[in-house]
Formats: sequence, structure tokens, C-alpha cells
Amino acid sequence: MTIRLYDTSARQIRDFSPLNSGCVSIYLCGATVQAAPHIGHIRSGLNFDIMRRWFTYRGYDVTFVRNVTDIDDKIIRKSAEQDRPWWSIGYENERAFNNGYDALGCLPPTYEPRATGHITEMVEMMRGLIERGHAYESEGNVYFDVRSFPSYLELSNQELDNLLQPESEGETGKRDPRDFAMWKAVKPGEPSWETPWGRGRPGWHLECSAMAHKYLGTEFDIHGGGIDLIFPHHENEIAQAKAFGDAFARYWVHNGWVTMSGEKMSKSLGNSVLVSEMVKQWRPIVLRYYLGTPHYRSMIEYSEEALREAESAFARIEGFVQRVVEKAGGVVDPAAEVPPAFAEAMDDDLGVPQALAVVHTTVRQGNSALAADDKEAAVARLAEVRAMLGVLGLDPLDEHWGGGEGDRGEDLHGVVDTLVRLVLDQREAARGRKDWATADAIRDQLNQSGLVIEDSPSGPRWTLGPR
Repeated sequence: MTIRLYDTSARQIRDFSPLNSGCVSIYLCGATVQAAPHIGHIRSGLNFDIMRRWFTYRGYDVTFVRNVTDIDDKIIRKSAEQDRPWWSIGYENERAFNNGYDALGCLPPTYEPRATGHITEMVEMMRGLIERGHAYESEGNVYFDVRSFPSYLELSNQELDNLLQPESEGETGKRDPRDFAMWKAVKPGEPSWETPWGRGRPGWHLECSAMAHKYLGTEFDIHGGGIDLIFPHHENEIAQAKAFGDAFARYWVHNGWVTMSGEKMSKSLGNSVLVSEMVKQWRPIVLRYYLGTPHYRSMIEYSEEALREAESAFARIEGFVQRVVEKAGGVVDPAAEVPPAFAEAMDDDLGVPQALAVVHTTVRQGNSALAADDKEAAVARLAEVRAMLGVLGLDPLDEHWGGGEGDRGEDLHGVVDTLVRLVLDQREAARGRKDWATADAIRDQLNQSGLVIEDSPSGPRWTLGPR
């Protein structure tokens, strides 16, 4: 049993060897909270939620840190545009992100630090870098001297002579235009904090280096984020942390984008699909299936057709689960272990598509057992399916999705079931008196309302149909 991950820094899949036996430490670049999240934002959190679940299944004790960038240029611009305090915008959108993570079944992080709560750690890191000759103060700004760090750009595999360093207004006094800002001098009307070099605010890259050091120490296992963060953000994090003396991350793992018309989903392009709106149109568990089942390094091209296909695929799994629960006369517990083929796929760079194929194969085997009236085999297949879906966060019987005892969603399902049963009783009565026209009309009306009616030896049953 060896988990293997694609390491961006090595440009290959590597065997995972933890820093500390039996433990995994993960730092994920989380939300920049200038606006509410779209599904592209949530995809990253969801991919690393599946990673975390798989490490936990494999017996590791996981420490998962996902930060909140609650101060940066974008938030300050929004504050000016909306004439609202910067912290009000940040807090509102931080809640929106957490609501989105929760809606799609992501486990809460072990720690979720905000950047503004760690100014002391940032000042300490800057002081150390200046003392070591890797940073300098100029006109109230503090810059990192990229030429002082020979391995700069090894993650993104760029040439320093060809580098164009992104920068924002007010970054004056650089010795080299490729140096990047760690601290930005105060401007009128902007939030600021006191430092030995004057009042100002942190640069984005410094925030994560300081928080990773605070919560995970000088070295940790995995640093994650979207592929768009490789440069400049992660490259600059590495430079700061390693020049400070930290070994920093041992593996770099990056997820792909959600795209629309071939472009990265982005608020600035006006092509984002907000999570808060999507969960009104689609069941959250279907959204999780849609976003979480492609390979984490692949791109997802957003379309309603693809979502409908995901809904139909998940409905086949969910229908099997419901039929076996009815056959068994109660909930079937998950198996203690997932099937070997599923584990092999997940161990190989979190191969969720291959693992999902094992889920669907097991569902087909279970349906065959049901057709043969082999209750024991059907129950065994359901136990395996539940174990696999639990790893993916997609078990429809989990309490999060309304499958637990006393859950409000289960209460609502019971109410709907009672009402549908009344209508189905009328249909059965029509069939009993050979009034086929009325029976068919009732079935058609139920189908139009989004229900699928299936006649079985034990009587009619209903399920939610695809859109």
C-alpha cells in the first residue's frame, strides 16, 4: 500500500512518504474573499477534501490547513467601489465560501487561519529575511530580492531573464523590477498595521508563507492549490519560506480549472457560476458528483448538459441504494474495506474516474443480484458501494445528505413519500378496475413532476428522475 501523487515540483508522480509516520500535513491556499464563490473556487476545496478523506481511510492522522486571504488589492478595491469597510466585505464572503464548502459536503479544516490575524508572524519573517540579505525595505515597502535565491522559479520552470513579475500600484523603489512585494506601504484610506518599516499591509505571498510556518512548522507534507497559483504565488511562497530557513512543502499538488468556452472560470471574465445559485437549481450531492469525479488535474468544461449527465449517473447509483435498502428492510452499513480495484485507483494519484468505474460496476452487479432475488449478494454489493461513496463524500445515506436518523431532509422525504403513495394508491385502484387510461394519466403526471415510477413485484416505487 503506497499512495502516489503527481508532484508539480518534480514533474512526475512520486510515492508519498510522510514526514512523520502515520501523519499527513496539508496546506491548501483557500479563498480570497473579495466576492462570493463560483463552482471553480469550490472545486479546489472539494478535490483536496477527497484527498484528505483518502488519507484518513488509509489510516493517516491528517492535519488540514486552509487559509482565508481577507486582505488584498481586490478586497480594497471592492471596499472603495461599494463604500463599505474592507472587513465587512471579507467576512460576508468568507461565510459564503464556508456555506459553499458545507453545501457540497467538504469536511471543515483542522485550522482555517485569516491573514489579518497573523501580522506578527509576517513581521517576524520579514525581519529574518532582511537580516539574511534576502529582502530589503524601500520607501516603506519591503521587497524580496529574487536574485538572492538561486533556486527561484524551479517550481514554474521559468527563466529569470524572461520573467515579468505581476505587481500592483505603489510598488516603488525596487532594486530589480522582478523583485516582489512582501509588505506594501500605507496609502490614504487603506487599512494598515504598524511595522519597524512603517505602516502598511501584507503582500499576498507573505501571508501564506507565514501561516504555513505557524500551523505546520518548518517542513510539512503537501501544499495544494489551483494550477493558476504555481506562479507567482507558490513560487514566491517557496522563495520566502526557504530563504527564511524552512524546508517548506515536500510535495506540490495542483488541481485543474473549471472552464467555460475554454477559458478559466473567473469573476473578472464575467463567466462565473455562483455556488449559491447553483444549489438552487441542482441538488448539492449532484454538484459534488459533477465537480469531484473528474481527475483533479483535469479541466472541467462547464455545461448544463454535463451536469444533467452527472445527475443521471448519480441517479443510477442512488436508485440502487434505495432498492437494496427496501429489499433489506433497513439501512445496510458500509463495508469495512473498499474493493481492491477501487483502492488501487485511489492510491494512483487519486484516480477518482477509475475508482468511480468500480462503483458503477459494483452497482451493476448489485442490480443483477436484485433481479435474481439474491438478497445476500445485493446487500454485500451495497455495503461495498457505501464504503466507496463514503471515501468520495457521495454516500446518499450519510447524514449530511439527509440520510441520517432525525435529519430534516429525511423528514421531508417521508412527507413526500406519503403524498406520492396516496396518488399511487389511486393509480393501483384504477389498474385494478382496468381503467388503464386513468392509471397511465396518473403515471404521466407524476413523471412530469420529476418522479420516475417503477412497477416491481412488491408494488410500485418512486424515485427522483433526472432533469
